[in-house]
Amino acid sequence: MMHADGIIMGSPVYFTSVPAEMKALIDRAGMVCKANGGLLQRKVGVAVIAVRRGGQIHAFDTINHFFLINEMIVPGSSYWNFAFGLEKGDVDRDAEGIQTMQVLGQNMAWLLKKLCS
Repeated sequence: MMHADGIIMGSPVYFTSVPAEMKALIDRAGMVCKANGGLLQRKVGVAVIAVRRGGQIHAFDTINHFFLINEMIVPGSSYWNFAFGLEKGDVDRDAEGIQTMQVLGQNMAWLLKKLCS
């Protein structure tokens, strides 16, 4: 993460939040970065969430809070960065979710080019 210009953190929603492994990463990386002079400061970060029905806002906020408290830059998209599905492959049929991710990727790439030039 220290050597990246941009970071994409993706998560499914488990019981209205990120899974324990994602939360452990957020807690540990967040503390290490803050304790060492802001290692993620001014990097670009985007959260991507896969959800069956609900809880996506809390999971999305959890990851974005990690980015923001680490002074990262968070680009937006045409909607919140979610895609819906239950079974493997369902997300591929979420046309609005796919469109949101495409716009998000374009915005992240544009921002990284601006920051790295």
